[in-house]
Amino acid sequence: CGDKAEPSAVVIDSRSCRSAPSCFGRGFDGGKKINGVKVHLGVDKYGIPLAIDVSPANVHDTKGIIPVLRELSGKGFRGSALGDLGYRGKRLAKAGRKLGITVEPVARGCDGKFLPAGICWVVERSFAWVANYRRLNTIFERTKEHLVAFVEIAFVSILARHLKRLVIEEVSA
Repeated sequence: CGDKAEPSAVVIDSRSCRSAPSCFGRGFDGGKKINGVKVHLGVDKYGIPLAIDVSPANVHDTKGIIPVLRELSGKGFRGSALGDLGYRGKRLAKAGRKLGITVEPVARGCDGKFLPAGICWVVERSFAWVANYRRLNTIFERTKEHLVAFVEIAFVSILARHLKRLVIEEVSA
């Protein structure tokens, strides 16, 4: 698409999902009133996941996103990680600096309503794409690795459909 291979910024966020009692690790997300797990994502500007991690739902976003930042750093990413105001805090900023990543909280709402701010909406779109996969709406996986693998499989399917549309548009043009 004319961009550099390495992204200059990623967008981070998390989504709480209901899970079965047999799931690997459950917690209660008091804000969403969900007993389950949280999926943490780091995506590029097109919504393509660069890092995925899963934690119990009661883990705060600032603690749950650190494995995602470690994975991004391990892949050589150095730049900004844009997230909602849940990613504020000195401890997270310090952890990001150690990894070479600047964590930037961005206000994305007004009076409790979601307002897309710049590029930050792409991670919400990625979660919406994954929500179409019934298997990922209620989590039954017994291991964290299996759940991450199913999220990756869902994104492979999503990206394959997007590539198919691009090829069809190219051929018809």
